[in-house]
Amino acid sequence: MKLRDELPVDHHLATVYRYGAGFCGLVLLLFAALGFADALSPFDTAGDTIAGMTTNVALSVISTVVGLALLVGAAIGGNVASTLNMTIGTLFVLSGFAHVFVLDRPANILDFGMTNVIFSFAMGLLIATFGMYGRVSSKLSHDNPYWRRRHPEQAAREREAAAAPAGPPEARALSAGKDTEDADRRRVLD
Repeated sequence: MKLRDELPVDHHLATVYRYGAGFCGLVLLLFAALGFADALSPFDTAGDTIAGMTTNVALSVISTVVGLALLVGAAIGGNVASTLNMTIGTLFVLSGFAHVFVLDRPANILDFGMTNVIFSFAMGLLIATFGMYGRVSSKLSHDNPYWRRRHPEQAAREREAAAAPAGPPEARALSAGKDTEDADRRRVLD
């Protein structure tokens, strides 16, 4: 099964994906703007801090690109924003793990400190949560489009049951084309 086959189109969950991507994109752009305003050299690891985190121009450029990508996803909305949020969130978490191992080493070209690592984990989980909202759970409600896509037979039965005419059980059974013993008995007596 492909991911695009699981995604419903034009659902109210799209606003969660859209606003989540927009909010996180703006936070990253703000951090990048503050980094550019300090005018550090591209790969400087002198330890200058902005908003409590160390930064350099390279990290500001990456933050700008990712922030703009999230804003584009927010503008497009829907399934694109959801998938983009999950992807970028995962990359943030992986970046946090990678930078834990390069702290205080020459390979730390983005000048990550421990606060950057914690921010990377927190922002990654926040972005991924916005992307997975309403998609990933063991207890999705039956009106959720992701649940309906994953359980097509049961969703079809529930739609048929909801569309069935109201009335006594015998009438519902007959209208659905299913005879019950009670319905047979009543026909014989009539």
